[in-house]
Amino acid sequence: MTVQNSKHKLTLVEQAMEKIRQRISNQRLTPGTRLPSIRKSAIQLEVSKSTIVTAYDRLAATGEIKASRGSGFFVAGNLVPLNLIETGSEIEHDVDPLWVSRQSLQADENTLKPGCGWLPSEWLPHDNLRRALRSLSRADPVVLTDYGTPKGFTPLREHLLRRMGEHRIEAGLDQVMLTSSGTHALELLCRFFLEPGDTVLVDDPCYFNFHALLKAHRVKVVSVPMTPNGPDMEMFEQVLLEHQPRLYITNSAIHNPTGAILTPAIAHKILNLAEKSDLIIIEDDIFGDMEISPAPRLAALDGLNRVIHIGSFSKTLSAAIRCGFIASKTRWIEPLTDLKIATSFGGEPFGAEVTWRVLKDGSYRKHLDELRQRLSSSMSKTNSGLIKIGIKPWIDTKAGMYLWSQLPAGFDAIEVARKARAKGIILAPGNVFSLKESSNRFLRFNVAQSASPKIYEVLQSIISEQG
Repeated sequence: MTVQNSKHKLTLVEQAMEKIRQRISNQRLTPGTRLPSIRKSAIQLEVSKSTIVTAYDRLAATGEIKASRGSGFFVAGNLVPLNLIETGSEIEHDVDPLWVSRQSLQADENTLKPGCGWLPSEWLPHDNLRRALRSLSRADPVVLTDYGTPKGFTPLREHLLRRMGEHRIEAGLDQVMLTSSGTHALELLCRFFLEPGDTVLVDDPCYFNFHALLKAHRVKVVSVPMTPNGPDMEMFEQVLLEHQPRLYITNSAIHNPTGAILTPAIAHKILNLAEKSDLIIIEDDIFGDMEISPAPRLAALDGLNRVIHIGSFSKTLSAAIRCGFIASKTRWIEPLTDLKIATSFGGEPFGAEVTWRVLKDGSYRKHLDELRQRLSSSMSKTNSGLIKIGIKPWIDTKAGMYLWSQLPAGFDAIEVARKARAKGIILAPGNVFSLKESSNRFLRFNVAQSASPKIYEVLQSIISEQG
């Protein structure tokens, strides 16, 4: 199908040129980056090799790319201002990944948010938090006014070591550093390990903010399909050989958005391939407190050698009290601590103090027991409600807060999300999680936010309308 502008229909060569320009402007191809070979580009854009030859020649003639004899074609020029929203993508602007976050965060109390990524406020331990805040108000005033120590509040770091020990992750106090959040932890690690043009591997689908954060670092992102037991290992090995990524970013315990659980066999295969390929793994354990049965932790099997373990408490405690952590080998923690000082100085000592006061209280474990039961019940109810209207779960998810579900044949999740939004419901369409945009029939449901009958009534009406 040709693209139309105000004057004429673009030829195949012009369409190819426009798509290459979009990749450059969206930072998928940065200055100095080698363009795909003519053969590979022809396959990607679904045109003939002669079309790509002509497109490359024309772009070289206009100075947008440069030809290097015997080496191929390279992006020319200086870095352009960063744009995190991809214009011209199949993911349209009004339902792009950042749109899901923006709309959910800005929504009023009458808007239903089954597509958002957090628990309802009433599900969180308000009394525990108030008790911790009262305790903190009576503490030494410096707690309320001073900067924190470089690696973070020591009692909380000690507590984190005990928690990690429950998952057989062995570490010393000098291997744990506090951050302002889980996102801050990932941001520091990307700053530390990556240079523009490096390659990073993610799951497909994966947490959509991984895409946005990595794009902000101007790196190339590649992906491997996710299975119910972990990443597709045949594709994983192929991607390592072809792209030689610097990092692999994934969830441990419960995967976002699919709810998949990594099996021990897959975990060992990942680590064996990582060792051969000199791959560093960042394991985000943000949903660990929601799991019913302990899943393997790559950091435990690896001994924090090439695996870095990160997490936070925004999902189970409070998103307003910012506190995360990084656990890794000591020789990485020291320069990461310096980077933390350079970018945030004292971090968030107030959040760390409040978090510690809640965690050390036995009532937090009671809260988690109640939370898991409540999530399990909501998972069952949401699953049943969706099945009745023809939306089927990808796997039989038992734990966590997300249900990855497939629409009936012939439906597009972005179009469904657009229609639902017009009726006061924010959904999370599958392609915002998929780098390859291969999840167009999927929606991620937050079961804790899916209790209202209106959600199922609206979805039923959308499905019936098209059917």
